[in-house]
Amino acid sequence: MTVSTTKSIPKMGRGARKSLSTDPTRLVSFAPMFEGHSMPLVCRPAVSGVNLVEWASQNRALIESKLLEHAVILFRGFQVADIGEFNRCVDAISGGALEYLFRASPRTQITGQFKIYSSTDYPAPEKIFPHNEHSYSPVFPRHLYFYCDTPSATGGETPFGDTRQILARIDPAVREEFARKRIMYVRNYGDGMGLPWQTVFQSEDRAEVEAYCAKIGIQAEWKSGNRLRTRQNGPAIVRHPLTGERIWFNHGTFFNALTLPDSIRDNLLREFGPQDLPQNTFFGDGSPIPDDVIRHLQGIYREVMVEFAWEKGDVVLLDNILSVHARNEFTGYRKILTAMAIAQKSADLDQE
Repeated sequence: MTVSTTKSIPKMGRGARKSLSTDPTRLVSFAPMFEGHSMPLVCRPAVSGVNLVEWASQNRALIESKLLEHAVILFRGFQVADIGEFNRCVDAISGGALEYLFRASPRTQITGQFKIYSSTDYPAPEKIFPHNEHSYSPVFPRHLYFYCDTPSATGGETPFGDTRQILARIDPAVREEFARKRIMYVRNYGDGMGLPWQTVFQSEDRAEVEAYCAKIGIQAEWKSGNRLRTRQNGPAIVRHPLTGERIWFNHGTFFNALTLPDSIRDNLLREFGPQDLPQNTFFGDGSPIPDDVIRHLQGIYREVMVEFAWEKGDVVLLDNILSVHARNEFTGYRKILTAMAIAQKSADLDQE
């Protein structure tokens, strides 16, 4: 069941911010936003003048423990003023932001000074299906951040869901087939749809792209006309590196052709075969994933999502393994920024 709210939560009073280093439980409060749902956990200043960057830098272990329990933390009411302060939040909690490599969606780097990007640059009327950031990649961020610079006039929420709940709801036979067979990701670049390989790999040098792919276990195949196809196998289920929990973590549903809007999918399939789509997924042995299985998974993703209205200055921290995120359609101007942190190699996880 989707839970949503548009109720405004009162902001803390304005005052000169200062460094406060006493008992952290007296400086901030923690409480789930929704009754009966663990996410998001909302962290608010309990007294005036709490600087999020300074407080977070002194309480990284506390934040990590809360994150592992709740998967998503919303820092609200701290008056995070701009991109520079947001970047300092990432530094304070996670030790710095990562560059966005092996891209799958269009994003704009806001400034060359920081590794901060726009959230996915898709048209406002389009929804974005739930997914774990970069779960298709052999190297992915364990921490993911969002910052609300400007909320949209209507809509534009970023729904969140718990991957532990997703795994628990998947039919056991489906779950174990994915665990056994794994997932193959096939991507094509330069065919007039999707991102060109030069954008995905942030390079114009084919040899450099080949070296990067070889380094992280991706098979690169050059096609005529300077086009590229990549294939890679990845797990469907992993164990969290800190908690040891068995987690549903993959792009098998998000990248599958069936998740595309019907009109787009039909047009693409008329022009391209399943192996030539901009992106598609198969079982790890190359066999197709049945449509009824993808629909089963789509329904579960939608069932577990919760959402709330953005407020200016909000900072959200996700454990990217424990949570999925999406985006609702919106109207008006919207500026939500994102950052990725703590590189995690898929091969280093205890996969099943």
